[in-house]
Amino acid sequence: MPTPLISLWRGYRDATLILRVTLALVLGVVVGLAGGPTVAEVLAPLGELLMRLLKFIILPIVLFTLMSGVNQSRAGSLGRIGRKVFLYYLVTSALAIVVGLGVASLLSPGEGMTLDGAGSVSVPDNPGILSVVLGIVPDNIVGAFADQDLLGIIFTALVFGLGVARLRQSESHGELGERLYGLIEALNAVTLKVMGGILHYVPVGVFAIVAGTVAQQGIQTLLSLGDMVVVLYVALGAQLLIYLGLLKGFGVPARAFFREARTPMATAFATQSSSGTLPLTLDAASRLGLPRSLYGFSLPLGATLNMDGAAIRIAISAVFAANVMGAPLDLVSMLQIVVVGTLISVGTAGVPGAGIVMIATVFAQVGLPIEAVALLTAIDALVGMGCTALNVTGDLVGTAVIGRSEGERIDSDAEPQAASQGDAS
Repeated sequence: MPTPLISLWRGYRDATLILRVTLALVLGVVVGLAGGPTVAEVLAPLGELLMRLLKFIILPIVLFTLMSGVNQSRAGSLGRIGRKVFLYYLVTSALAIVVGLGVASLLSPGEGMTLDGAGSVSVPDNPGILSVVLGIVPDNIVGAFADQDLLGIIFTALVFGLGVARLRQSESHGELGERLYGLIEALNAVTLKVMGGILHYVPVGVFAIVAGTVAQQGIQTLLSLGDMVVVLYVALGAQLLIYLGLLKGFGVPARAFFREARTPMATAFATQSSSGTLPLTLDAASRLGLPRSLYGFSLPLGATLNMDGAAIRIAISAVFAANVMGAPLDLVSMLQIVVVGTLISVGTAGVPGAGIVMIATVFAQVGLPIEAVALLTAIDALVGMGCTALNVTGDLVGTAVIGRSEGERIDSDAEPQAASQGDAS
């Protein structure tokens, strides 16, 4: 006869992951509003544990997934896929800024506000695109792994993955290459098993993070800058409709896509971390039946470079600041924001406080007051949640449509691919 505690655990384990995460989000909001800062302090370690677990699994899952995927890809396909991924990220980032400018121009957030009491904000230096490009090649592999430099890890995985592939094709070292490939596959399988266990803890961590965020932000912050928050989420919704159009245009079943994408979307919303959500995003791509050679490259790269949500935030923040100044943006300034914002979204990759850097850089380019950035930091968490969720969604949409363009099929009735993790979802 199972005890009540065992029965409770079994019920929790057998429930779908998205159901558990959704309940965690709702409970987190309720507890955060009711408990206040004290609750945030008590629950903080539980949320920190989730972020540590997700970061803990990032390195092996990216490294082994990509090395394995390179060895499964067809000859000549890597370069073609790479071009498609970069083109998708560039186009959707520019489109996101256009969407943000359009929605903000229609709804005019910030009208009637002033910068009184905005204070100041410390903005980190923008390293520029050239530094980011050079940073792709790590000068120390151990350092890249220790710092969780995703671009460096991707480069390392690609180089050594291609090396293993060449070794397998060698007449003199073919057997050694096959053994090494078998070891990589085994390590990849073990990593997926470990991730399956981590997924059981995700709802607990999500509950703690959401409760802490809501408790710290409070209802007053939302009320004081509510129009900015509402306009941003309207723009995020408009970009989501564009994603739906892309899925339909490439023949990707939307129902099947969001069935798997909803868990990383909800987790990204709670954690505000695209890279932290990466293990769940990779798992969703696997369950969609996409090849490892594609998602092992596109998703880690997207978590670092592709920030459609942040691009929308740049656009709306610029319109907001211009309205606060009483000088609405003209067409030339909007075009500047589209060009500069698109490039900046790549040039600030991996920088702490990247959102602030992006907004401040664009403000400086079009002559908007940097002081407005300090005003916007008050709602940083509230807007960051939605923006991060859209970032992750955009990465998955791009991976799915590129997969379809490569002839991959996403069947709406297909069984999840990651069978080894079925007990965790």
